[in-house]
Amino acid sequence: MIRSFRTLICVSAMWALALVASAKISAPRQRPPSPPTERDDVAVISLGRAKVPLYGPWKFHVGDSPLDPVTGKPLWAEAGFDDSQWETVDLRHKPGTPPSVFGSPNSVPGWTGRGHPGYAGYAWYRIHVGLIERPETRVALAGPTAVDDGYQLFANGALMGGFGDFSGKTPTAGVTKPMFFSISQDSLPQVGTSRTSATSLVLAFRMWMDPTTLVGSPDAGGFHTAPVLGSEDAIWDVYKLDWLARVLSTGSNAAFAVGFVALALLLFSLRLVDRSDSVYLWIGSVFLLRAVVEALHSAVSWINLNGITWTWMTDVINSFIYAGWLMVWWVWFGRPRPAWLRFAVFGLAALNLISTLFAGSTSVISAPTSVTAAFYVADVVSRLLLFSTLIWIVVQGIRRQGVEGWLVLPAVILFGVGLWAPELVSLNVPFFWYPFGVGFTMWQVIDVALVVTLTLLLLRRLLRSLERQRLMALDVKQAQEVQQVILPEARLTLPGLLIESEYRPAREVGGDFFQIIPNRVDGSLLIVAGDVTGKGLKAGMMVSLLIGAIRTAADVCADPDLILRVLNKRLLGRNDAQATCLALTIARDGEVVLANAGHVPPYRNKEMIAMEGALPLGMVDGAEPSLMRFQLVEGDTLVLVSDGVIEATDANRQLFGFERVAELLQTARTAAEIASAAQEFGQEDDVSVIYLTRTAMS
Repeated sequence: MIRSFRTLICVSAMWALALVASAKISAPRQRPPSPPTERDDVAVISLGRAKVPLYGPWKFHVGDSPLDPVTGKPLWAEAGFDDSQWETVDLRHKPGTPPSVFGSPNSVPGWTGRGHPGYAGYAWYRIHVGLIERPETRVALAGPTAVDDGYQLFANGALMGGFGDFSGKTPTAGVTKPMFFSISQDSLPQVGTSRTSATSLVLAFRMWMDPTTLVGSPDAGGFHTAPVLGSEDAIWDVYKLDWLARVLSTGSNAAFAVGFVALALLLFSLRLVDRSDSVYLWIGSVFLLRAVVEALHSAVSWINLNGITWTWMTDVINSFIYAGWLMVWWVWFGRPRPAWLRFAVFGLAALNLISTLFAGSTSVISAPTSVTAAFYVADVVSRLLLFSTLIWIVVQGIRRQGVEGWLVLPAVILFGVGLWAPELVSLNVPFFWYPFGVGFTMWQVIDVALVVTLTLLLLRRLLRSLERQRLMALDVKQAQEVQQVILPEARLTLPGLLIESEYRPAREVGGDFFQIIPNRVDGSLLIVAGDVTGKGLKAGMMVSLLIGAIRTAADVCADPDLILRVLNKRLLGRNDAQATCLALTIARDGEVVLANAGHVPPYRNKEMIAMEGALPLGMVDGAEPSLMRFQLVEGDTLVLVSDGVIEATDANRQLFGFERVAELLQTARTAAEIASAAQEFGQEDDVSVIYLTRTAMS
């Protein structure tokens, strides 16, 4: 008992000396720091290798501290400053209450949610800590992991460091990073024995919040989480764990960014499967924009980015995302009328962007309440119009496609939830989730559900598209077979004539055509060759029409001029249906009558026949072809080529041209040689060649 009593007297004496020394150096109107005893306004902590969150009691005051006229240091940082009249703040998260909008699961509202709405600028937090520690213990502090925006830390009046740049006229800071502060032993007056010591510590945080942080932050300002005080080793572990938690909390954003990029690339590749469906490009583009937003969410946790800059960047991208989703469903349902709807969509997105940006800007610059309210109303109206337009598109889709329209309703509802997320947050709907320490936002949960829904819809759409392509390929194959049937034989021998032909379409179905029709009555021969505008199945169908007309006209009259006039009438009034064509008859005695309507003139004995120009078929009613007559004698040759030979193009974009054709004819003896030469040079269009030789009459 006596020994304990003596120890108590020694400790009391040392505390008395410490209080006297503190009183001598304190500024006027300040009271000395209290010893570490159990009181309402002092947190008493016993330190070994322990760590303790500083939940409170904190003292809080808005504004900035006056400076000591002698030292130039802020008076509110001094240990002896009397803060008893300040507000008391507790940083404990109350069970059952939602976390701060921009904090961790156990975060608390800032000062705007604690009775100081709309306030931005400087503010101070102070806490009195009584430490019972071992002499070998070094004290450190882990800075708060969620705070708006920057801060400076003072321990018993001495500046320990901070987060953000306070060197300029206006401090700057980005998203809070984990910070480690070693509390200098010089700032800790100690009273005690060799085994333990008592320390009176006053921590003061000088806070700064930029006005731009108020944009979209209903509870911004100051602490959202508590700093942690403890031994240096323990706090270093906390610091490392805080960084690990930061990686985990932002890892979902990085994962979503990578996932959206992968989905976008997959959708762009589906465009190669079905080039006629642009919905894959639109959805892929929206996913790329979502990837940018998620990447920005992840990056902003690692770099110092001004709050308003970050907000504006996301607002711009989100407005494009809104417009992109509306275009997705507009294309999905076959672009329902009116055609100007797509321009209206981007106009509404622009209205949303402008109203959102100006609403935030006017609140930051303290514009009149009526102006800010007007822009907020415009923001709500623009989103309402966007959603109404989407509903109208879906209703039109249901009317046109029935079941297909009803299937997209889940995706549309999810889009609507994301569109009205800010209003849902204001109704205390949870915005953040932290399963296993990994942070997820409401938008990310919506995105996951939306991707799953779209995957099912796109799979169904892709299967239907593949089925259509299969049927189309079957149609093309049948058209190709029909075209091969209606082409004449590759080699034909008639009295006095040897005829070879070669046909090599640029696609499965070509637009070149020719017919070789001998007349068994008088021994003459009718040849009609031409080239329909365009390629593919449409051109193939036009070829079938013209060949039918040629054979019908040839049964009545083999006059080349009359045949071209008949074909011209068949093509008139069929929109862009046009064709170059020539027709010629070779009598038994070798007399040739040639009519040409814009086709490449034939080569007689390796030289092009000079003819007057004429309009192609299908352009003008009553157009007259150019006509001429000449005689073929034994040994003469007549070569007919399509413009696919002349217009063959090599890798350097050089045309095969008329000169190369003339040179080729000096050596080529068959139609196959000419066609192969053009094809190897670089085929761009259908290639057809007819090689006719006048032989002795048998």
